[in-house]
This record gives sequence, structure tokens and C-alpha cells, in this order.
Amino acid sequence: MKAETAIIGTGQTRTRLKRKDVCYPELLGEACRLALLDAGLPASAIDAVVVGSGPEFFEGVADPELWAAGWTLPGVPVFRVATGGTVGAAATMVADVLCRSGYDTVIAVAGDKLSESAVQYGLSLVYSPLLGRDFAAGAPSAVANQASMYMKRYPDADGHHLARIGVKMRENAMNNPYAQLRLPGLTEEAALRMDWLSTPLRLLDSCPTSDAACALIVQRAGLAERRRLPVVYIQAMAAVSDGMNHVDRDWTWPEALRRASQLCYDRAGIDTPEIDIMEIYDAFSSQHMIWYEGLGLCGHGEGWQAVERHPGLVSGIPVNPSGGVLSNSSVGASSMIRQAEIALQLTGRAGDRQIPDVRIGLAHGWGGAIQFHSISILSKERSIDDVRAEK
Repeated sequence: MKAETAIIGTGQTRTRLKRKDVCYPELLGEACRLALLDAGLPASAIDAVVVGSGPEFFEGVADPELWAAGWTLPGVPVFRVATGGTVGAAATMVADVLCRSGYDTVIAVAGDKLSESAVQYGLSLVYSPLLGRDFAAGAPSAVANQASMYMKRYPDADGHHLARIGVKMRENAMNNPYAQLRLPGLTEEAALRMDWLSTPLRLLDSCPTSDAACALIVQRAGLAERRRLPVVYIQAMAAVSDGMNHVDRDWTWPEALRRASQLCYDRAGIDTPEIDIMEIYDAFSSQHMIWYEGLGLCGHGEGWQAVERHPGLVSGIPVNPSGGVLSNSSVGASSMIRQAEIALQLTGRAGDRQIPDVRIGLAHGWGGAIQFHSISILSKERSIDDVRAEK
């Protein structure tokens, strides 16, 4: 079976703790212009715009339908989606569906200016005032509970494994010009001496807060394959949500992630050994162990062993050569950046972070109260059979 859609352009803004030089609409517009430049297209070639944005309390405003004209994209329909941390990937999924339903070329853009908000305070307000206030502690404390559960179930997993991941991701980030948190010479010993964030997480077990945006241009595959510029084909996408109740969910074995990944493998017609590269949404270092297991790359309780053997590599698959979300996190753009990074890798344009001979890549996102998960399978060739033949 051949892919029906393709990514023909990517645009990532430069990432900083604070982008004082642009307002929120200008930041998203910057990503759109970069994607158009990468695709070699004029703005007039765009048939629709999909905007992914984090919760309004991040910037205090969220009116993308009023801003599209400012991105030199007037006169086309504008769609907005909001799914927490998975919103960037969700925007790409909507663009994919629009292309499958008759549009030729659609741009998806997502991003946030977290410097203009009290992120953790805002996140603590999204819980039910009746049923969820006991858990309203922001992302670090929620994920600290997740990590504690995992370490209690598998006592051999400890802070050293978290430090190994944190150091490896910041090492990878040194090769990524888009990464914010690049820390040369960081050691595991130094990471383990950092202040506690929320036990068992220390400061460098967490992602930074970033101002950044990302845009992807999706096009019908029949048009894309006639282009002379590099393209990446969308083989499958899937998103699954779990319940919000923290009490009746096993956070160490995310059912939504397991289902989303299996749906994607089935739709793409691949098995996990065929994946050449992955970009996972690692807002916290502890999640590498848990996501590896949920993605079906190792068994229950084996994620920490993969980290112990080789951080940033699971079942022979390189993970987050970009440095991941641990090195660059704007929430809104983060899961789309995972897709963009896979696209750069598959087209051989990832620069110093390029992994050789990659043809199939997986991009992951998570969001909400650790209940949303999205998976994208991208390939260098339109047909998976052609990919296998090339291998």
C-alpha cells in the first residue's frame, strides 16, 4: 500500500528561554515562513491552515483565526486544535486528514511562548475542582508520581538511570542548533548533585520552558512525488486518549500509548525492528524507560535495563538524536518538532545529528494528564515495500 500524503516542508524557529523579539503571532508566522521557504512554495500555494496551541493560560490569548492573515496566509480556512502536549502532532494529523479529503497542500503550525506564563500554576488549574484537586500539582509532581510508581515496581531502576538519560540528551543537543538546553561537559555525577525538583526527579531530569514554534507542510502524495525537493511520506498516524482519573490508571504501563503505537504499526504494515530512528516526547528523563515499554520495544520492567545498557538506544534504535524535549520544550510545538526531526533525518538534512541509513522513523507525543498519546510513522519512500527493497 502506498502513502496518500507527504511532508514537503519543515520550519523550526530558533528556541530561547525568552524570545523578546517577537510576539506570539509573529513566532508562529516565523515558523510558517521557514516551512514555505523549505518547501520552495509561495504562500498562495497553501489551501488551509491548521493551528495547534497550548491552553490559553500559557499566553493569556489564543486567537489564531485572527492571525492567519498576518502570516501572509489570508483567504484560506483556518482550523484550531488543542490537545495539550500532543497538540503539535494533532495539528499535523488534521492537515493529513484534510489532504486525504480533497485539499492539495495544508500547513500545520504550533508553538508557545512559555516565558509569558506561569506554566505549572496554570497546569494545576486544569483538574476537576471536586475530583482532581489532590493531584493538581503541575507536570513535575505528576510525573514524579509516575516515576516513583515505576521505581517501586522495579526497584533496580533508580536516579542513576534518570541521570544517564539526562546527560545523553544534553550531549545530543550539542549537535542541534535548534536546541535550547545545551550543556557541554555535563556528567552523571553533576546531574545527581542537582537540586530536587520533585522526588525522584532532580532539576536536569526535567525539560526547560521554551519560546518556540514549528510548522510542517503536508501535501497529497501524488503531487509530492513529482517534486524535485526531498519529501517524507506519512505511512500512518494514530492518537489514543485515556481517562483523566489518576487513581484507576497504571501510569507505569500507559494503555493509550500501547494502543496508539500498535494501531500505527498495523496501519503502516511494519514491525518494530523495521524502525530506524525515533523521536519520543521526553519531557522528563524517567519517561524514557516507561515509553520504551509502552511502544513495544522491550518488555515490562525492561526499560530501565535498556537505559543501563545504552542511554538513547533501545532495541538498536537511536532515540532523540536531537536532544528531545529534555533540551527544547515549548509544549505547543514539542510533538510537531518530533515529526520535523524525523523528516529531517529521513531526508538526510539533520546536520551533525544525522543518523546514517535511516528510512523509517517514529515520532511520539504525549499530553494532558499523561493521558493523550500520538504516534506517527514516516518513511523515505512512498511504499513500505520500496523501503524494504532499498534495505
